[in-house]
Amino acid sequence: MSTTLAVQTLSYAYGNKAALKNIDFTISKGECTILLGPNGAGKTTLFSLITHLYDSRDGQILINSLDIKKQSCEALANLGVVFQQTTLDMDLSVLQNLHYHSSLHGMTRKTAAARIEEELERQGMLERQHEKVRQLNGGHRRRVEIARALLHKPSLLLLDEPTVGLDVPSRKGIVDHVHTLCKNDGLSVLWATHLIDEIHPSDQMIVLHQGEIKAQGSVNEVCDGDSTDDIAQTFKQLTVAKA
Repeated sequence: MSTTLAVQTLSYAYGNKAALKNIDFTISKGECTILLGPNGAGKTTLFSLITHLYDSRDGQILINSLDIKKQSCEALANLGVVFQQTTLDMDLSVLQNLHYHSSLHGMTRKTAAARIEEELERQGMLERQHEKVRQLNGGHRRRVEIARALLHKPSLLLLDEPTVGLDVPSRKGIVDHVHTLCKNDGLSVLWATHLIDEIHPSDQMIVLHQGEIKAQGSVNEVCDGDSTDDIAQTFKQLTVAKA
């Protein structure tokens, strides 16, 4: 199975304070990997490095074998991102937001229109394409952001706590949809969260705490490695109990 994302011996510090320490992991095609950690674990810093908002002298990040330092444009063209804070223009319509994003990726108007229709239909948002974003509730805005992140058909999707503040049905809808994309489209996903109920049994897991990977592998492997019965118990053992 081909590797979509490879993070190798990655470290980062804010001044003298280490935020990440020798991070190593890979994500294969079609895998959903949950990056599980409490607030302050280093999840957002890791995402900032993968998206090249930050740069680190220590370690390497490869997207489809492309080094984001040496081949930044080519590597990042394979990446879709949904940040924790919304980045949609609230005064533009759903359609205007998506057309603006497609133009940044150099799509023709015809190609963009077809891709926008396809993604909005998959998100159940096609009928709301002419509404301004500020008229949408939080769950619908997230659906638009996911549609936007997928317009250019990335091979890797980064989700930085995308369900924060959403109600349970909206959260479940997004979780189920993303897992369907992994299964049916071969999309690779790195999903940062601290919510245990967003993890599917088939997911890969990385438990991050205080800038270090405390455990990684399948759900069963992580639980077995810490001799616990479920994810919530494992998470507590690896983080809260060792804080």
